[in-house]
Amino acid sequence: QVQLVESGGGVVQAGESLRLSCAVSGNMFNFAAVGWHRQAPAKERELVGLILKNGATGYALDSVKGRFTISMDDAKNTVYLQMNRLKPEDTAVYYCAVLRRGSTAYGPWGRGTQVTVSS
Repeated sequence: QVQLVESGGGVVQAGESLRLSCAVSGNMFNFAAVGWHRQAPAKERELVGLILKNGATGYALDSVKGRFTISMDDAKNTVYLQMNRLKPEDTAVYYCAVLRRGSTAYGPWGRGTQVTVSS
């Protein structure tokens, strides 16, 4: 069974950076990608971006392109979300989740890590 644990969240000021980590354990044989999502207060969860097993990345939000970078360390089974030039509107709980081959739905999910950006 695949398990994901996010870490690295915190409280920062606008313009600062954070790096989130998503440690993945368990049977990774049939996963196609790992996605980073976020959920702001009173808003629906949204996909930030994803990384494929071959390392290719894609970003779903125009607001993070050029500021956020997803990467992966195969040896550590860890996926990272580097967030630069953070803005107050980036405040959210950030989650990582696996996208299995042949599936259109993400899961399982980690418990999330809170990111708060003050102005």
